[in-house]
Amino acid sequence: MSTTTLSPLARAALLGVLTGSRSATPLAALALSRDSRTLTGSWQEWAVFRSSVGRAVFVAAGAGELVGDKLPSTPSRISGGAIFGRIAAGAVVGFAMGTTDLRAERGVQGALVGAAGAVVGSFAGYLGRKALVEKTGLPDLVVALLEDAVTIGGTAAVVRAARS
Repeated sequence: MSTTTLSPLARAALLGVLTGSRSATPLAALALSRDSRTLTGSWQEWAVFRSSVGRAVFVAAGAGELVGDKLPSTPSRISGGAIFGRIAAGAVVGFAMGTTDLRAERGVQGALVGAAGAVVGSFAGYLGRKALVEKTGLPDLVVALLEDAVTIGGTAAVVRAARS
């Protein structure tokens, strides 16, 4: 099944899971995806994504997180503040995906599944990365870069599907 055949709520859940891995990447992808084919009522119409300043902030946050994740002083994604930030970001991207079919009630449902997806993605990513490092002996940096690639590619696929 391709991402284009998934319902808006399934895409909300997927983006939520990806937000658990890199909280700013899906927001940056939404900001970069705005184009001339604006869907009324969708995230592409949100002022923060239409604004060049808003787009720049989301892209800078996404890039900063990709770098910051590799620093030894960066707290665990499942620590108190980090997990709440991921849940909030998951709710935002979930709301955005929930509104792609122009049904307003789906926004709240999307926010809920996006937030839940962020919790799942945070713990699965944390445990998966830790296990992969331990089982393979690969350096954490290599596994983190693999996680970046999966998150960026997955996010791009989900956002692209929502635009079509």
